[in-house]
Amino acid sequence: MSDSQTIQNVSAIIDALIKEHQHRAGALLPLLHAIQDAIGYVPESCYASISKALSLSVAEVHGVVTFYHHFRTQKPGRHVMQICRAESCQAMGSEALEAHAKQCLNIDYHQTTADGAVTLEPVYCLGNCALSPSVMVDDEIYGRVSPEELDALIKEAKIAEAKA
Repeated sequence: MSDSQTIQNVSAIIDALIKEHQHRAGALLPLLHAIQDAIGYVPESCYASISKALSLSVAEVHGVVTFYHHFRTQKPGRHVMQICRAESCQAMGSEALEAHAKQCLNIDYHQTTADGAVTLEPVYCLGNCALSPSVMVDDEIYGRVSPEELDALIKEAKIAEAKA
């Protein structure tokens, strides 16, 4: 699929979601979640369409997207690795784990590896406090993650990439 076809497909998905949500009370957050669930991020190029459909300013849409850490404005890597930064995980070593991840992947939070395989994101609670520190890769949560286990998760994501 060419880049222009991909852009058209994304635009069509976003337009359909706007039509589906625009008449709901308090539609902005459900709409933003639906867009991110469908395409993986909320592109800035759709803010004007959203603002028009919901009678909001572009600044209001931008403000909500950037306020919540959950929303991405760039296409993520094929795998998303989130490291919990909540108090319990910090007490159990998540700061060292995040430093290790950044070094191994050669990226910072909200960035994607050069090969497009992994996006690294902070998360502020995975609800897995009894097993701190916790990491989520795609939709799978891992507890009591050590730097060596993190290396294995990264390697597994890269191996899955090679097989795809």
